[in-house]
Amino acid sequence: MISAEKLAELYREACEIELQAFKPGNVSVYADGHDMTVNDFRISAEISAKPLCNPAYTLGEKVFYAVKATREVVGCNTNLGIILLCAPLIQAVTKVSANVSLQQALHQVLATTTISDADWVFKAIASAAPGGLGESDEQDVRQPPTVTLTQAMQIAADKDRIALQYISGYKDIFDYGVFRYNARLSQWRDKNWAAVFVYAELLSQFPDSHIERKHGDKYTAWVAVRMRQFLEEFGGATDPRQSMQTLFCLDTEFKSIGVNPGTTADMTVATVLLVLIEEILDQHKP
Repeated sequence: MISAEKLAELYREACEIELQAFKPGNVSVYADGHDMTVNDFRISAEISAKPLCNPAYTLGEKVFYAVKATREVVGCNTNLGIILLCAPLIQAVTKVSANVSLQQALHQVLATTTISDADWVFKAIASAAPGGLGESDEQDVRQPPTVTLTQAMQIAADKDRIALQYISGYKDIFDYGVFRYNARLSQWRDKNWAAVFVYAELLSQFPDSHIERKHGDKYTAWVAVRMRQFLEEFGGATDPRQSMQTLFCLDTEFKSIGVNPGTTADMTVATVLLVLIEEILDQHKP
């Protein structure tokens, strides 16, 4: 079993790897943006780790107290998506056994969420106040829920990629993100650059919910095309640092029009965390 302290360490490491990855349009060590800094995200990771990994908390409580801690220190919504994606993964670790894989444990967690979990998460989303998130004719985060957390995510899944992970068993991450991350990690031996590749691959294939909440689908196809063009160069590189100039140009281009692929960045964190957890679990196998 992985201790709460170790899980918190892995979570912070995943957040730091994502910050070290040059993600065009998003905040990284290479460029701040959207009125947020790298330090904001580092503090957020540090302060949210303890409540997120507290074994005494339910899934919903993990999300609420991690978001609350972040808001109290940073004062803005830096990591709601990260917390929403990482909380079930962290919760699932406690259910892993010799006969139950992490993926199976995650399915158990998502299949057994409660109305109370939804209530805690609704309060967390409302306090984080992300534009447009949580508004629905059926369930609104400003009102007490009448469905479980997973059922609430089902309602939101057609317009939110994070919600979709809750009802698909994190299919995008298990079947797409992890495979690509591990392939590039084996090739480049660099976790940060492997994370850049996952981010670019996800963004080339899936609409980013954060972009679409702000801009509708105005930039969806354009962003996908730009990332596919980038991947033609980046994917074939023996040294990924050769693409730095292209990344700087893309970053400037995206930020100049207010395009921030925040959901894709959140999914990158979750992908890295999943890989880090699996590595530790493999070490403990008999």
